Formats: sequence, C-alpha cells, structure tokens
Amino acid sequence: MRWLVPVALGLLATQVQGNEYGPLMVKAQSPLQAQNLTPMLRSGQLLQQGQVEWFASGTIASVWAQTPDYTMDYYHNEVNLGVRWAPRQKWELEVNFQHRFAGDNGLDSVTEGFHDLFGLSQNGREQVDKHRFYISAPKQGVEFSDFEGDTLNNVLSLYGAYQWIDTDEHALSIGVGMSYNYVGSGDFKTSDFEQLAQINYLYRPAGPHRVYGTLGTSHSDDAELTGGIERSDWAWMGAVGYEYRFNLKHAVLVEYHAYSGETEEVDELDEISHEFLLGYRYSMKTGAIEFTMIENVFNMDNSTDIAFTLGYRHRI
Repeated sequence: MRWLVPVALGLLATQVQGNEYGPLMVKAQSPLQAQNLTPMLRSGQLLQQGQVEWFASGTIASVWAQTPDYTMDYYHNEVNLGVRWAPRQKWELEVNFQHRFAGDNGLDSVTEGFHDLFGLSQNGREQVDKHRFYISAPKQGVEFSDFEGDTLNNVLSLYGAYQWIDTDEHALSIGVGMSYNYVGSGDFKTSDFEQLAQINYLYRPAGPHRVYGTLGTSHSDDAELTGGIERSDWAWMGAVGYEYRFNLKHAVLVEYHAYSGETEEVDELDEISHEFLLGYRYSMKTGAIEFTMIENVFNMDNSTDIAFTLGYRHRI
C-alpha cells in the first residue's frame, strides 16, 4: 500500500498545478499611479486556448500624506469589472472597466486604531478632522476640498499578451495595453489615452510554491495631471510575488510593487512608490475569492496609507 502515498501526492500536485490563477488581481493604489494606466503584476502563464475568465473586485483605500509642498487626505473607492480569454493558443486578450470615486469608507478610524495598537506614529492624522476630502499643492495652485462623491476615474482598458516561453517550470509572456479615461466634470475632469508594455515571468516548481515577476512601462499622451501639474511622459513599474498553496482550496500570496514617480514638479511625488500586498485566495471548482491588504512602505508621502480589496474570479 505504500505506493499509494506517492501516487496520491502526484495527483494532488497535478491538480494544484492545474488551478493557476496567478498573482492577485489588484491595480496600483498610490494616488498618482491609481489615476493613470499602470502595469500590473501578471503571471507568465496565459490561459489555455478556449478558456475564459471574468472577474470583479472592489477596493477601499485611505490616502494620507503631509509635506511642506502638498497635503492629501481623502478616501478613494474602486470597482473593477473585466474578462480575459484565449482565442488562440499562445494568445490572450483582456477587457477591463474601472470606476474610481471619492467616498467615505471609514478607514481613518481603522488606520488610527492600528497605529495606536502597535505604538506607531500617527504622522499628524490626529491633528485634523477625520473623513476629510482635501488635496492642496499651493506652489502648483491646486486646492480641492469637499469632493466626496466625485468621480476620479472612468477607465476602459484593453490588454493583449503572447506566450513567449512555456516549459514545465518556467513561463514568460509579453503584453501591451491601452486605455481611455474619461471624467466629464468636476475637479478631476479629464479625457486621455495611455499605453503600456510589460514582460511577465512565472516560476512553478513541483509542489505548492509559485514565484511571479513583472517589469513594465507606461506612456501618457496627456501632459497634465489633475490640477495642471505636469506629468512625466513615461513611467515604469517592477513587481515580484510569492504564492504558497496549502492545498487545493487555500493559498496565501505576498507581493511587492514598485512604481516610479509620475511628475517631476513635486520632489516627493517623483520618488518611487512602494506597495506591499498580503492576500488570501480561496479556490473552488470554477472560481476563486481573493482578499488583499495593501500597505505603503518606505516612503509615506507618495502612496496610499492602506487599502483593502475583495475580488472574485470565475473560469469557464
């Protein structure tokens, strides 16, 4: 009967490998990067021919940054809907719609409680009213207040990828994308096209471990950010991720995303933004539920304070 053990383990490994959802389905949450088209951490392995995946997610985030040059204190919330499919072997297409808006999600209280619990500095949060919607950059003549309820993004994006390498342990894909963002009125009024290109890697040894990596760049046709601040024409992104699968249903993921600054007009906003992600995935027969916490690290003045995402992915 001893032969049953390696056979069972082999079958389990095969099933686990067949349930490849890749990295967490989470977009950039740093304030400027969230406003623009930014590469995502993606798997080097594309869908198989004929496969279709649709996905939906919601994100709540709190932004707090206070420097001599600017202040940002507001909440943003995000809804993402999309579908991926593989019309031919080695090819994959994706369509995604993102709606992001300013709305009170109550995260100020959660953040302050977390900082108090672990004895961390509030960085000035306790000196202002909670649940504000305020952005100010006096040198650039920017001051927005009481913009709760305003639309921040309405983005329709397209992404296409090609499977370059696909072996037992390694997979590499390359992709290009474009987006159109339209907000018709308000402080965040805009209409612009953007493009991106990225290369994605997957390392999948036998067993429960997965490693992901992405390098990407994006280009904007619109030279201004909201408020008239000049935006950099090009930006880059790099990310790595690790997934550990406890069994067929349960997995944890840890990711690190780095984004270049989006403008040279404000020193802090021209520095790299760092996001650390911790996620849990519960896989079912044809779908998966993901819960993710996003926390800024290293530089507190150009990234979202904290964010949470809940998403569902379904494959047919």
